[in-house]
Amino acid sequence: MYYIYHVFGKKIGVTRNLTERVITKQGYHANEFEILDISPDIDYVSKKERELQKLYGYKIDRDSYKSVVNKNQLNNKQKMKLNVTEQTITFPCPVVKLKGQLMDALGLNFETQYGKYVLDQAMADWIVKNASMSMFNSGRSYVYNKALDNWVNSVNPDQARNIEVKEPVDMKSYVNDLIKQIMNDMPTSKANNDDNVYDLIRVWAHNKGIYTSGDSKTQYVKLMEEAGELAQAILKRDKPEIKDAIGDMIVVLTNLAHLEGFKVEDCITSAYDVIKSRTGKMENGTFVKSTL
Repeated sequence: MYYIYHVFGKKIGVTRNLTERVITKQGYHANEFEILDISPDIDYVSKKERELQKLYGYKIDRDSYKSVVNKNQLNNKQKMKLNVTEQTITFPCPVVKLKGQLMDALGLNFETQYGKYVLDQAMADWIVKNASMSMFNSGRSYVYNKALDNWVNSVNPDQARNIEVKEPVDMKSYVNDLIKQIMNDMPTSKANNDDNVYDLIRVWAHNKGIYTSGDSKTQYVKLMEEAGELAQAILKRDKPEIKDAIGDMIVVLTNLAHLEGFKVEDCITSAYDVIKSRTGKMENGTFVKSTL
């Protein structure tokens, strides 16, 4: 999803990541800019950005956003040299910078013993979520070849492979291994049946410094980003991505509620107490409450 943003009195630009681009890199606070438009269409935002720059009286970019992206992608495809071994694919950047590097390298072709691949948006998202820091170099990150191929097969089982995988994939064991890996990364030693997922989110956020260094405004911007991802997934009818985006939004709302002194569970209960007795009817696919 692309965001056209307006830094008040300064500029109008386009980005795929508001938090990283506008807040982290450019140093603006959430109350110093606004979102003018959102779209998954790069041609639309490239044209709209220049129209808005002219309308607001700012200098119009010499090159369109799309042409800059294409040029950067070409340069980064040439720069992003992957190190493929029997077990892993190593990327020449740390985990914290991996998403941006992959976005710039979309369309990159690479090969492991399991087959040939083309880096696209969905694969980049999977890599970012599953990458680990290299134990030999903190400036590098990696994913496992077999896990990547399992994921590719799960989202596109009909995709041809140049090399046949002789070992049958035990999906139950694979999923259990992933769960163990996730739980090992949690701040608590293990989770039990009494654990509240919202409590786990809050512990994770606390350990990541979100509650000490973040604020409600940055979490709201993050929520808008995730809403954009959800909109894109709905348009594509991508069920796994829809599920993932909804989960990401709930994580952000959990942290936003905490920063405002609430528990998200209490917010949900409060909302339900209001709507549980509400009457109304469906109109054009939306529930409209009664005014009486």
